[in-house]
Amino acid sequence: MNPNLNAQLNANSAVPAVGRTLIAAIFFISGIGKLAAPAATMAYIASLGLPAPALGLIGALVLELAGATLLVVGYKTRLVALLLAVYAVVTALIFHHALGDQNQMFHFLKNLAMAGGLLQVAAFGAGAFSIDNRRAAVTRAAA
Repeated sequence: MNPNLNAQLNANSAVPAVGRTLIAAIFFISGIGKLAAPAATMAYIASLGLPAPALGLIGALVLELAGATLLVVGYKTRLVALLLAVYAVVTALIFHHALGDQNQMFHFLKNLAMAGGLLQVAAFGAGAFSIDNRRAAVTRAAA
């Protein structure tokens, strides 16, 4: 196996962009679902005894829709990935902690897997096809 495979995949291919897009898909779909049924989302938040369901909805919409968009285009990718990873873990702990329920356990583990993928993005960056990479290239060229 080529020891430089990681560097090649990150710097010279579309693999990181595809990975970012696949991770972002679940956030897009979740955000659109919340946007389509805000009352149901707020009722679910309230049913757990959390304060300010409307603020929770707005926060979730911003994180999911804006975060997914920024992740796909690769802008501030490491920071966005880190924020979404924290969001995934926090939502797992708050909304999917009934681990005796197989469906909730599945969602809990799904959120942890998403966080793991996002931490990889935070660790290794956006890759070649990203705004972050273009900005870095402009900065290098100007120096």
